[in-house]
Amino acid sequence: MVTGSPNGRPWTFYALAAFFTLFVLFLYGPMSAIFILSFQGPNGGLTFPMNGVSFHWFAALVAQQRSGDFVGSFGRSITLAALVLVITVVISIMAGLAFRYRFRGATAVFYMAIASLIMPGLLLGLGVGLMFQFAHVPPAWFSSALGAQLTWTLPFGLLIMFAVFSRFNRAYEEAARDLGASQWQTLWHVVLPILLPGIIGVALFGFTLSYDEFPRTLIPIGSRNTLPLEIWAMTTDVTSPALYALGTLTTAVSFVVIALALTSIALIQRRRARRERDRTDRRDGRTGAAPPAASARAGAGPGGQ
Repeated sequence: MVTGSPNGRPWTFYALAAFFTLFVLFLYGPMSAIFILSFQGPNGGLTFPMNGVSFHWFAALVAQQRSGDFVGSFGRSITLAALVLVITVVISIMAGLAFRYRFRGATAVFYMAIASLIMPGLLLGLGVGLMFQFAHVPPAWFSSALGAQLTWTLPFGLLIMFAVFSRFNRAYEEAARDLGASQWQTLWHVVLPILLPGIIGVALFGFTLSYDEFPRTLIPIGSRNTLPLEIWAMTTDVTSPALYALGTLTTAVSFVVIALALTSIALIQRRRARRERDRTDRRDGRTGAAPPAASARAGAGPGGQ
């Protein structure tokens, strides 16, 4: 018999609540500590207690260029993440469309596509770097590093699109073709709008995974670092809260991207719900002519009796 508390909740509720609280503290505690310490005063150190509160170390990120190329590495990370986003979305959509049809070896191709998820990132980066070296292509963030990051983002994009297509009702395509739409018109005006929330999810994964990626980028990056590699290099020669300030800024960018993606999905779903209500209203006759019952009552006046 489960013994309950005075308010009627069993003790397991409080045990699970305590476990969840510890989980949240473990997950966001280090991030919160870095966020707080990034606002140390000019004479503050890398640990608590706080020695004043200021934005001094955020300004020092630009001033202390001798310690790292913060602005350049940030721009490269954003550009690389945008390239990875576009390529991941396009290939994931094409793969999702292809896997809707049965073909020989589909299962083997699927498992080969997601096999890179279980391989060590450093080894994948090394393999991609060697492949570009054999092709006589010098390592750079826009070539070999791009290829290495795609081995990380594409499997996630494929898994998301497969899940989205598994719930897609092909009756919409058949209805569009019955109305005379071509395959391209059906794809552009019917399929892609329905899949848009899933496509945004793929884009979110592609951008954030690329923006924060370290092990797969370490070897094939070339001579110009991305932001995660620049932060790693800073840990060897920067002993000030400027490191925390940079971590806070990079985390803020990730949260902004996530917020934009979630807001876009929410707006799309709200727009669809509003269209569905309008369609229902038109079908029920509430947007134009009066309902049949109301028309009958209006016609049953003194002259109609």
